[in-house]
Amino acid sequence: MTTRAAAAEATRERILDVAIEAFTHHWYDEVTLRAVAADAGVALQTVRNHFASKDELFVAALERLGDEITSVRFAVEPGDVDAAITTLVDDYERNGDANLRMLAVEPRLPVVRPLMDRGRAGHQAWVEEIFARALRGLRGKARERRIAQLVVVTDVYAWKLLRRDKGLDRHQTIAAMRELVLALHDNQQGEPK
Repeated sequence: MTTRAAAAEATRERILDVAIEAFTHHWYDEVTLRAVAADAGVALQTVRNHFASKDELFVAALERLGDEITSVRFAVEPGDVDAAITTLVDDYERNGDANLRMLAVEPRLPVVRPLMDRGRAGHQAWVEEIFARALRGLRGKARERRIAQLVVVTDVYAWKLLRRDKGLDRHQTIAAMRELVLALHDNQQGEPK
């Protein structure tokens, strides 16, 4: 890579770092390319040279953040409920409020939906891999229902209800989510098909 190309890539990464920070701590409508440029220490035109629009910057920033989240979550050993829930809650402690803001604007901002759909699909894939024991022996509707239950009890909305609405601290939230997942892990009897 040439020096010029390396500098351009470093500038792009710095812009993405700032954009991730901006989009995760503010409402989409509050983020401007001008503010991102200022915080990244570059001219507005430099941001526009890398990202043609705010939507394009948003997609690039959230895709990178999503890749980082996926990498951390899938590093958990399948079946290790304690590590899985701790990793999940730690992610929600960092990104949960941003997720909630994105979900709130999803109906009116078309650029948000594909990213949220990707996040939902990734969360379900993670649930199916990490909590495979809870799915053992289940087929058809019973398996679909169990996957849905695991998705719900580990969803950002469950974290929000426990942390924000019920005022549980981080440790209590981890314990509550762990208990919910373990109840589903251990309930293999009497499942209607």
